[in-house]
Amino acid sequence: MNEMARQVRRDIVRMVHAVQSGHPGGSLGCADFMTALYFNIMERKPGFDMNGVGEDLFFLSNGHISPVFYSLLARSGYFPVQELATFRKLDSRLQGHPATHEHLPGVRIASGSLGQGLSVACGAALAKRMNGDNHQVYTLHGDGELQEGQNWEAAMFAAHHKLDNLISVVDYNGQQIDGSTTKVMNLGSLPAKFSSFGWRVLEMDGHDIVEILDVMAAAKKDKVKGVPTVIIMHTVMGKGVDFMEGTHEWHGTAPNNQQLADALEQLGTTKFGDY
Repeated sequence: MNEMARQVRRDIVRMVHAVQSGHPGGSLGCADFMTALYFNIMERKPGFDMNGVGEDLFFLSNGHISPVFYSLLARSGYFPVQELATFRKLDSRLQGHPATHEHLPGVRIASGSLGQGLSVACGAALAKRMNGDNHQVYTLHGDGELQEGQNWEAAMFAAHHKLDNLISVVDYNGQQIDGSTTKVMNLGSLPAKFSSFGWRVLEMDGHDIVEILDVMAAAKKDKVKGVPTVIIMHTVMGKGVDFMEGTHEWHGTAPNNQQLADALEQLGTTKFGDY
């Protein structure tokens, strides 16, 4: 699984470089989690059904990290890996932010505007419970995205409706487009905030796949009846490429030719191969 995560990182930097547009920082930081999610954690059916009956659902709320999302969708069989070469090009199904208009398999909501994913996930989780579907609903959010007030309305909704089939993950890297989250708008203690909203709070290292698998398994197996779960995932923006790590400057910046070559050398080749 670590090797697949490295391949996903190769996909990310190549996709963004090819069109000199996109968001590599957060995508690289979430590669380990997303790989574990799609290759181990989620219960998925073959093919793609928009309603997702009888399987787990995932909603990417911070849609700007579409490169990692598209790579995992392709690598896990939703569409041909070769289609990654069309990222952000005219008439491509792989828009800069995921959209449903293109009917790309694996994409259930448009997530260009931040702050909306948790609300959609709450509706999906409530629908699953009403329909007697015991599968999980997973979400991923950026930490800076939590500055959007709609998230906290959804957090109240989830606790009030006792959505214990909802597991939300926050990519806590401390960086957003204009700088550190502490300088732009300090988030304070996210564990304390979610706890006060009636959620169970767990934490994990977002770059340790064994820990990711253990914590995610515990979140599902040992859930508290009637209580939604949030996992604060500690990551490094740009993880895997040393000159991109830990800085907001690579939130939405594409590497040049030399930087791409350096990044690919650091990541190394894999048995899966580039698209």
